[in-house]
Amino acid sequence: MNETERRFHRAMVDIYQTAKRDLSYPANRFIQMVSDRGGLAAAKQLLWSDQISDGFEFLRSHGRLDLTVEAHVLKEEFAELFTDEDRERAQGRLDLLR
Repeated sequence: MNETERRFHRAMVDIYQTAKRDLSYPANRFIQMVSDRGGLAAAKQLLWSDQISDGFEFLRSHGRLDLTVEAHVLKEEFAELFTDEDRERAQGRLDLLR
């Protein structure tokens, strides 16, 4: 795991902690997936799932799209971890559900 991937993993853990602290949302399945697979693999699995996750819906309904995996995929600091297709998928999902 390179430094960027470690930072991304930490960002995925931070999503969980912030949602729990600020929104009282315990995203237990999300943090378990991140713990089991790592932040990058978990993000790609969620990103390419045909189903929108309950967590994404919760964050959207509470005006916190900034805490979504999709928003983190689009951050410049993590660009090397994702393909153009990954970023298009993330942007498309955010645009569709705004």
